Amino acid sequence: MTDDESAEYYTLLCDDPSHEVVLVDCGPRQTDVILALRKLTGLSLWHSRVLARQAPVIVLEGLGDYEAQSAVSVLRSAGAEAEWRQEPEAGERTAPTP
Repeated sequence: MTDDESAEYYTLLCDDPSHEVVLVDCGPRQTDVILALRKLTGLSLWHSRVLARQAPVIVLEGLGDYEAQSAVSVLRSAGAEAEWRQEPEAGERTAPTP
């Protein structure tokens, strides 16, 4: 490269928003859902059971689109009612109403 030439550098930003997986309801097959939660989160059986009993609860956060859909698929195949949704931007979360 000569002194007359210059290079331009660009920083690429990922615009793919992160998603969260929400366990809405455990369903009738609670044991299967607990095992699925353990597989997805890496938690112990006891912590997975506690998490399952707190439904509706956010199970996983910061996932890409495909990973969130896959996690919801695992939970639904275990008998749970689950959904994935885009995480709100910082400052968008509202305080729970009393």
